[in-house]
Amino acid sequence: MSDFGFLKTHRTWEDWCGMLLGAMIVASPWFPIQDAAISGHQTVILNTVAIGLVVFGISQLEYVALQRWQEVTTILIGLWLIASPYVMGYSGDGFLRIYHTGLGAVLVLLGVLQLWQDWDQTDQDMLKHGQ
Repeated sequence: MSDFGFLKTHRTWEDWCGMLLGAMIVASPWFPIQDAAISGHQTVILNTVAIGLVVFGISQLEYVALQRWQEVTTILIGLWLIASPYVMGYSGDGFLRIYHTGLGAVLVLLGVLQLWQDWDQTDQDMLKHGQ
């Protein structure tokens, strides 16, 4: 029988995972298997880079000083990353749409997991994160 006790506590590997996701999001418009049509869409590239930098920055903040608003923001950013191919009009570009939908879903799951882990903690307990 498996014990999922390790998922009940917010660990620093989750913050490192968020930083890695942010870096992957920033790099996604320039992956070699990308369609050439996306390179001309500066708004899509700017959106992707901004999302990736925000995810990376929030994950760094979680690593240093954990607060609940960071997890809620991660969930919202993940939902925007899922919706952005349809809102910004690149849903026809297969790779980037699938990639952003998948990474957005991982962000949402990571944010929900972290919010669930920190839900009952006091602010003092959250400040001890990573120590």
